[in-house]
Amino acid sequence: MESWIFLHMPIEYWHTSWIDNYETIFDAWEDGGVRGLAVGRLRFQLEDGSFARAFVPDPKVYDSFGVSAPPEEPRELEKERKLQEILDNAAGRGWPILIFDVPGGGGSLPLEEDPYGETRLLAAAQDVMNAFPQARGVIMDGPGEQHYELAWHHGGELLEIRPQERGRFGALGYDVDRMDRGIAHLGARFRSLTPDLVRYHAHGGALAGLNLFDIDEDALYWLRARQQVALGAMATLRKVVDQIDRKTELGGIPRITSFSSVTGQNYQQMAPLFDYIFPKHYYWHRGFDGLYGTVQRWVQKLGEWNPSLSEADCFLLVESLFGLRLPGVESLYDLERGFGPDFFSEVVYEETRRALAAIGDDDKTIFWVSASSREPHAGDAMTARDLQGILQATKAAGGKRFLFHPEPNINAPAWHVISRLCGNPWNEASSDYWPVDTWREDVEGYGTQFASAKKKGGRR
Repeated sequence: MESWIFLHMPIEYWHTSWIDNYETIFDAWEDGGVRGLAVGRLRFQLEDGSFARAFVPDPKVYDSFGVSAPPEEPRELEKERKLQEILDNAAGRGWPILIFDVPGGGGSLPLEEDPYGETRLLAAAQDVMNAFPQARGVIMDGPGEQHYELAWHHGGELLEIRPQERGRFGALGYDVDRMDRGIAHLGARFRSLTPDLVRYHAHGGALAGLNLFDIDEDALYWLRARQQVALGAMATLRKVVDQIDRKTELGGIPRITSFSSVTGQNYQQMAPLFDYIFPKHYYWHRGFDGLYGTVQRWVQKLGEWNPSLSEADCFLLVESLFGLRLPGVESLYDLERGFGPDFFSEVVYEETRRALAAIGDDDKTIFWVSASSREPHAGDAMTARDLQGILQATKAAGGKRFLFHPEPNINAPAWHVISRLCGNPWNEASSDYWPVDTWREDVEGYGTQFASAKKKGGRR
């Protein structure tokens, strides 16, 4: 397989031990099979904890599109210069570089004139591509994504229309009152489920599901509007990228296929609009965005709303909604016991297979893989064996490429797995490279968490 790396934390938080050794790190990554980079967010953390952009916005670009430029911010001139040097080095290796997430800021046109924010996005994307000539394009995280958590979690919930979204739906001509009625109807049904309903309908397929959840015309109108607006947002991104004054590639990072129907990210609709699609292989427990944690929250909330249901009934509801059957999981406690081999050979394999079949182009499909889940997702850490299970199942299902999202940096076990699968296996005894996120006693600055504990008299 071919590996890409998400270059995130070392740049944003300016880890000196990484920055000072980037050439050695890139050499090792290249030897271990790394062939591309995603870079972002384009900001540096300041001493007071705030952030400054990693480049200076060009007011002329924004003026040319009739919107205001972002306000002036503090500069980190040496960091800006060093980042350009690092990207020049990566580009010189022939690695494709995609900028993660076009920075916000600046003015925009009213929703009534520009409901998807096309003009502001175009100005910002043109500005970024001017500032970073090494980059081939941009990646947008969660393009068009609608909320998929049943109850409020990480900024939103399924059964609501947030104020900004409400304005967008209205500007696009949707009947927001009807959408509200659909939400209220479905919310009432989610709170009035009984064991006999669940056990009769849950295994009955799509038509039985309509009866189980009592999907009426207003609920369908709301669900359809969410998907149409998601598609409109993604089509706007394509339109924006095509207007940039040099060839620019577009990547998008959707939820895994099992959640894509409720997020509105239809992979078949996405495929013609994106040069790269990065399906999220996020499986950790707790935190946010991981499959195990999301399933847990749905099961808990459905049980809270319907006390007569058993945990097994609630898992059946999740299966009926998303098609997700987790091998070896029959209770919430089973989620605590980690991932058995069948999880990877069944769930990860099927998620990969479905994504590849829907997108229809193996070369534009790059699975976005994360396993440690600590930062920024706050989930339970997964092991190197779990990472290996994800990658082996992805490869077995036909995946050719993945992007590894280290959180916060690559550690030694993860690099052993990646290099062995993608290139020359790392030999930690003889290599000049040592992953920043693993403590090393003989090199100052490696393993900052351990070093801090040592200085404070903590256990090593």
